[in-house]
Amino acid sequence: MQTTAVIMSAARQIAVESAALKAPGAGDLVVDIAYSGISTGTEKLFWLGTMPAFPGSGYPLVPGYESFGEVVEAAPDTGFKPGDTVFVPGANCFEGPVRGLFGGASRRLVTSANRVCRLDAGIGAQGALLALAATARHALAGFDTALPDLIIGHGALGRLLARLTMAAGAPAPTVWEINADRQGGATGYPVLHPDADPRRDYRAIYDASGAPDLLDTLVPRLAKGGEIVLCGFYTGAVGFAFVPAFMREMRLRIAAEWQPADLMATRSLIESGALSLDGLITHRARGQDAPAAYRTAFEDAGCLKMILDWKDAA
Repeated sequence: MQTTAVIMSAARQIAVESAALKAPGAGDLVVDIAYSGISTGTEKLFWLGTMPAFPGSGYPLVPGYESFGEVVEAAPDTGFKPGDTVFVPGANCFEGPVRGLFGGASRRLVTSANRVCRLDAGIGAQGALLALAATARHALAGFDTALPDLIIGHGALGRLLARLTMAAGAPAPTVWEINADRQGGATGYPVLHPDADPRRDYRAIYDASGAPDLLDTLVPRLAKGGEIVLCGFYTGAVGFAFVPAFMREMRLRIAAEWQPADLMATRSLIESGALSLDGLITHRARGQDAPAAYRTAFEDAGCLKMILDWKDAA
């Protein structure tokens, strides 16, 4: 099978090209993708050429791990049938030199049925946001985890952290944002420039900015025994001055990738109406216009989430 996919051949080199797909095997689904999202975290690092090396990474690659589409073929005993709509967290299904470490930005994908998550067709393009919402949920969940009372960054991830915090019944957190283009759009919580916030007794600060040099600014804002949670992906060394952290007996936690349980829990929150994904998709583009869409997603601060529409792609 052939498909049309975004192929990143090197840093800042993106094209939409034909790619060969592996034949589906036992337990596999073939999914026609309607929408895929562009991640301003990992995908941006590959685009910039700053992603640290790890197993399976390298160029050329098909980026993306936020895809929503319709099953068109289902192997027996998968529990799926043609016409089912699913979220696909990327797929390693490409022949030849193209790497599918993420592999979601493609018109068609072959994937194991145990990787997808069934979603109602009515969710539309918001179905591509499930992984981002599950990432936020993963940061908040866990034993003896304090919900944030301060969130750094009012991008899509920061907004989801705030919404999930309130959905859990906690008081509305404060959100810091220095970019005026992102200070609007809050739903029930305050968004402040850090200079306008005098508070210095936060229990739990969640950093959704990905800025590695921010800790020395955050530590003085903690209460004694407070926690800082790193929710982004940091390409450089993350450090902080020891004495202020010592005085506050600071705790530091890193939130990594979402797990299947996070995906299921997030789907339930969305379906029940406890978590809204409204207002997070700010930009859309056709799949064939991906090169320009990626630049917009990474360079325009007003772009919270860019969605590629693959429905009419060849």
